[in-house]
Amino acid sequence: MTFTHQQPDNAALPVNAIPVQTVTVNGITIAYKEIGSGYPLVLINGFASTMDTWNPPVLEELARHFRVIIFDNRGTGYSTASGTPFSMSLFAADTLALMDALGIARAHILGHSMGTCVAQELALFHPDRVSRLILVSGTCGGEQMIRMEQPVWETLSDKSGTGIDLANRMFSVLFPETWLETHDPWQYCPEVHETTSEESAAREAEALFSWSGSYDRLPHIRSPVLVITGTEDVVIPPANSRTLADRITGARLVEIPGAGHGLMYQCPGEFLVVVREFLKNVSA
Repeated sequence: MTFTHQQPDNAALPVNAIPVQTVTVNGITIAYKEIGSGYPLVLINGFASTMDTWNPPVLEELARHFRVIIFDNRGTGYSTASGTPFSMSLFAADTLALMDALGIARAHILGHSMGTCVAQELALFHPDRVSRLILVSGTCGGEQMIRMEQPVWETLSDKSGTGIDLANRMFSVLFPETWLETHDPWQYCPEVHETTSEESAAREAEALFSWSGSYDRLPHIRSPVLVITGTEDVVIPPANSRTLADRITGARLVEIPGAGHGLMYQCPGEFLVVVREFLKNVSA
């Protein structure tokens, strides 16, 4: 294991100004950024997403209270991949290896979309490394997963065209149609410069849909858990979050009315209030 990490003083820097750093773990290079200081909070991306898709105002607010780590999963953005087949457990192992390289023994974990699947595997196999677990727009996978409609998947998995073409396609499934009628999504979402190849996206899709899921194992999660979903999510329908909350002992479920899969862009204020309250006064 080798790494080029240096602990930067990023507490006052805007997210876009923070340099990308890299570590070499598990035979690949993982690109990441650190924002803020305090107790570690590790964020895990969704399907084919890169770390510059996280909403900067959300990150900057979280960084006022936590040492926030964002990174590119293997094969996305600036991170490399190997010939090893992608899987949720492999992504979890990469996350753990990144934590090890950064000297993080224990952290809060926040996963979004496919990132919730990775976060669940991490919490189930390494419960001593996860303080609190936040599952945003997530699913237990497997046969119990309630899948999106086929046209939504075709839109989500289409990585062709220019960056503008791609963004406009994403907007059509990330946000409810009624919200798009009165809001310009370009004003709510960050500029995204990193890319994910169609090959890597296909490998991630195969890993996600071949995942046997966590339904039977969810009662074994011991970390305090917050489950957040938007009531209008068409990518991961909210019934999936209800399943997670029902199966995880003591989990708290928050449904944000009128929000879609892109709820962190659509309603960052509501999202932050819920997350801050859940993590309030917790340092271990």
